[in-house]
Amino acid sequence: MTHQDLARRGPQDDTAHDRPELRRALQDVVDSGFTGIQLRVDDSRGTWNGAAGSSVLGEPGAPSTDGHIRIGSNTKTFVAATVLQLVAEGAVDLDRAAADYLPDLPVDPRITVRMLLQHTSGIFNFTGEIYGPDAAVEGGVPWNGLTMVRGIPWQGKEWVDARFRHYPTEELARLALSRPARFEPGTDWSYSNSNYALARLIVEGVSGRSLADEMDRLVLSPLGLTQTSVPDTSTLPAPHAHAYYRYEEDGLETMVDVTAQDPSWISSGGDMVSTTRDLHLFVSGLTGGRLLPAPLLAEMLAPHPPAGYGLGVFVQDTAHGTLITHNGGMGGHGALMYSTPDGSTTLTAGINYVDDADQSLGAAFQSALQRLVDVVFGGRETAPGPTAPR
Repeated sequence: MTHQDLARRGPQDDTAHDRPELRRALQDVVDSGFTGIQLRVDDSRGTWNGAAGSSVLGEPGAPSTDGHIRIGSNTKTFVAATVLQLVAEGAVDLDRAAADYLPDLPVDPRITVRMLLQHTSGIFNFTGEIYGPDAAVEGGVPWNGLTMVRGIPWQGKEWVDARFRHYPTEELARLALSRPARFEPGTDWSYSNSNYALARLIVEGVSGRSLADEMDRLVLSPLGLTQTSVPDTSTLPAPHAHAYYRYEEDGLETMVDVTAQDPSWISSGGDMVSTTRDLHLFVSGLTGGRLLPAPLLAEMLAPHPPAGYGLGVFVQDTAHGTLITHNGGMGGHGALMYSTPDGSTTLTAGINYVDDADQSLGAAFQSALQRLVDVVFGGRETAPGPTAPR
């Protein structure tokens, strides 16, 4: 049975009430070229779980509706919430110099903890910096029509071959701090995984405990998250869908199952594992005021221009009102997390796919994702858009 045949089997779900509009939206994602998707929607009609596509490429069977998934940059929201809990306890000050908490690292003393969580520090992104096509920057090389300054390997055969290498977070931080800053602290905005590697080191420094232990104490346990972890192994708990990476070398295309990998290469910029259930419990509990004191939650959800990023979350003004969100991708796995500001309606999803250096599914995914958001938060369906070639 081919991948196309599996896609045509249609969405699977385990709920008592049918939501045909959600089934069709799931199928849109699969038809965009993704291997599989698992979705959870919580709203005034209750909870709906569904899945479409396949868990293992070329084999029958949709992903589990609550399988484990690498959540990528959704990790940042968890880390930010942990830091803010430490702020509530008086152990961290958002507007104090990050260098005060990291005395062994050469952090610019003008950079505050808030700037790390907000991506306004200007610190070089250890996974590489992307500039405009004609940017004259030291070490810049062409990449997808733009200019990249490389950091650690994160794409192509080089990443596949090194995917089990272990990177201590401090090593990644030192790499980032050894490179020229993108801008002066507090003068601009640029998304950087390095900010959250440093935030991790702050949590561990002030607490004397691992990020995993502090996050469990301050975030996971209070909200009842039992399927979420900061992993220290390369394997995923069962059940889980499989992730793939495709690269080309000497004119030959190779595809590798990369479900197992050491996630330390991204550190707390994106290393966590969760499920659609736990992502729902987290984002609804966070936005619903069941985790942070109200003043700190307000600071977290205050958007900073130009990207509308608060402290670990995007705050988006949409046709359906304000949405609190963070999405993430990590080598063939991805996760979606959306909530209304009061937590009453949430969309959480896990996606498995064939990744590549060209990020060739990007445009198709954005189109399918918009239709999914329209259905869940707008209560309406939109016409299907173009699909990506398989």
